Amino acid sequence: MGDTTRADVVVVGSGVAGLAAALAAAERGADVVVVEKQRALGGTSNFFQGTFAVESAMQRAAFVSYSRDEAFKGIMEYSHWRADPRLVRAIVDLSAGTIDWLQQQGVEFVEVMNNMPDAPRTYHVPRGGGEAVVRALATRAKARGVALKLSTPAKTLLKKGGLIEGVVVDEKGDEVELGARAVVIASGGYAENKEWVKKHAGLDVGVNVIPVGNSGKMGDGIRMAWEAGADSAGTGVLELFRVGPVGPGRSAQTPLEYAAVQPDLWVDAEGERFCDETVGFYETSIGNASSRTKQWCNYSVFDSGVVSRLMEHGIDKAHGTGLLPGARLDMLEKDLTAAIEAGDADVLGAESVGALAEKMGVPSTNLERTVDEYNRFCDQRHDGLFAKDPKYLRALRGPRFFAIRARTICLGTMGGIRINERCEALDVRGKAIPGLYAAGYDAGGMYGDSYPIRPSSGLSSAFAINSGRIAGDNAARLET
Repeated sequence: MGDTTRADVVVVGSGVAGLAAALAAAERGADVVVVEKQRALGGTSNFFQGTFAVESAMQRAAFVSYSRDEAFKGIMEYSHWRADPRLVRAIVDLSAGTIDWLQQQGVEFVEVMNNMPDAPRTYHVPRGGGEAVVRALATRAKARGVALKLSTPAKTLLKKGGLIEGVVVDEKGDEVELGARAVVIASGGYAENKEWVKKHAGLDVGVNVIPVGNSGKMGDGIRMAWEAGADSAGTGVLELFRVGPVGPGRSAQTPLEYAAVQPDLWVDAEGERFCDETVGFYETSIGNASSRTKQWCNYSVFDSGVVSRLMEHGIDKAHGTGLLPGARLDMLEKDLTAAIEAGDADVLGAESVGALAEKMGVPSTNLERTVDEYNRFCDQRHDGLFAKDPKYLRALRGPRFFAIRARTICLGTMGGIRINERCEALDVRGKAIPGLYAAGYDAGGMYGDSYPIRPSSGLSSAFAINSGRIAGDNAARLET
C-alpha cells in the first residue's frame, strides 16, 4: 500500500450525482474528496438536456398546476408500485428546491417545457445543458475546498467491524488508502459491462443495444458496494431510446436523424412492423419496443411523399431540445441524395419497395406485404394491427422509397445498489450499512422495470442530482 490520506467524505464519481453529493457535504462543513477514474469531469452528465422538477418557481410563474402528489402517484403507478415509495417521495419533494439550489450555484434555466404529447411540463432546461451544470457544480465544489482527483480509479471499500472506513484508490499505479467516515458511490452505472447488461437486462452490448456517452461505465462502484455487503436493486433497468444513424463521424440531430424518428412506418430486420410507431413520442416505450426486435438494427421506411411533407410542413416528433414539432427539414432531400450517392450503409433508396428490401437485406416478400398492409390501414383510417392513431396513418406510394437504419441506444443503467430514502446503502436484511451511500445510476429503487419518462420527463438527471444532494448531506451528518 501507499501512503494513507483522510477525508470526512469520499465521493466515487464526478457526474452530477457525485458533484452534487460533494457540494452538499461541503456545505455541511465536511472535508470532501472526489475520485474520478476518467481524465475529465462529468461523464454521462455532460449530455443531458433537461431535468425534472415539480412545483418549482418557474412552473408556478408559468401557471403549471402539476403537483408533487400527482408526480408521486404517476411515478408509482407507472412502476406498478415496484419503486420504493419513500425514495420516490423524497426525490419528488426535493426537486423544486434543487432547481433553486442549482440556480444559486450559477446554473441558468431558460425554460420549463414538456417534450412529448400530453405530458406535464416538468422538463427544466438549463442553458448549456448538462455540461453547464457539471461545470457550475465543480466550480462551487472547488470553491468550498472539495478536492477533485481525476484519473484516480476507486478499487475497493475499506470496511472494519461493519463500518465503512474509506476506499482504496489507484494513484498513478499505486494503491492508496483514502480514509473517510463515509463514502458516496456515484460512479455512473455499468452500461459498458457486456456481461452485466446481458445478465441483468438480457441485451447484447454492441449488438442490439449501443451505449452512448457511457465511457468506462463498468459498474465499479456497484461491485465495490456489493462486495461490502450491499443488496442489489433495479439492476435490469436501462434508459433506452431509438435513434437514427449513430457512430463516429456522425453529427447529432441532422435531418436524417430527425427523419428516422418520425412516426411513419418502422420495420425490423425481417421487414415486419414491430410497434405502433407513435410510441416513438415516448422514449422509454420506443426504447423497449426497439430492443425487443433482437436484431442489431431496425428501419424507418418512408417515401417521396414523406420527404415532401417533412420539408414543407415539418416534423411531428421533436428530438431532445433541438427542433420543435413543426420545424421543417429543408435539407432532407439534399442530405438523402448525398448519403445514398456516397454509399452510406445506413441510408438507402430505391424505385420500388422490392428493390429497397434487397438493399436493406430483408426478405422482399415480407417488406412488400408489410407496406401493402400498412397502406390498406391508411386507406381504411384504421390500423387493425397496432391501433395507431389515424392522424399518423399516411400511405407510402412512392415514386421513390427510402429506409434509414435505426438502433437501440442505452443512455445509462438505472440500478445496482439498494438504497433507502436517505440514500443509505442497504444490506440484504434492509439495514443501512453505516457510512455507505449511493446516488445516480449506481442506486436502485427509483424505478420499476422501465424509466417512467411520461409522468416525469427529465427524472433521470433529477434523480442523480437530488439523490446526490441527499447522500452528501446525510454523509456529512454521519457521526462516528
